[in-house]
Amino acid sequence: MRESGSQTAGMLPFTVPDSPYARLLLYAVRRMASGGLNDAFAAQALIGGFGVNFRRPLILLRAFMGESARVAGRRLMVAPCCCGRMTADERDLLSSVALAQDHPEIAHDALAETLGVKSCLGLLTSAQAVAASFSDLGMPLTPALEG
Repeated sequence: MRESGSQTAGMLPFTVPDSPYARLLLYAVRRMASGGLNDAFAAQALIGGFGVNFRRPLILLRAFMGESARVAGRRLMVAPCCCGRMTADERDLLSSVALAQDHPEIAHDALAETLGVKSCLGLLTSAQAVAASFSDLGMPLTPALEG
C-alpha cells in the first residue's frame, strides 16, 4: 500500500492555490474536464463566485477548455474536484492563465509545453480573455507557482 501512496503523491505534487479566485478557476476547469463544457456544477460554481456577472467568465472558460481540447497534442491529467492537491498539468494551466495578460510570451510557451504543441496562439488569446474576465470582476488571478 505504501507504493500506492507514493504513486499518488507523484501524480498530485502541488497543493491547491491559496487564492479563492484560483481555486474557483481550478474547480471549474476540473468540472468541465470531467463533465464537459456545459457542466452544470461548473456553471453553478461561477454563478456562486460572480453572481449576476457569471456569464462572461463562464463563456470564456468554456472557450478556453474547448480550445485546449482541440489543440492538445497529449492528454492532460486532472484530479477529482474535491482533491486538495493539484497535478502538474493543472498547475501549469492555472499559472498560464494568470500570466497571460501581463506576460503573454511566458504563458504561450508554458501552454504549448503543457499541451505538447509548438504553437497555441488561439489558446493564449482564450487564456487572456479568462484572466481579464476574472480581473475585471474583482477576482484577479496570480500564478500558482508554489506548492
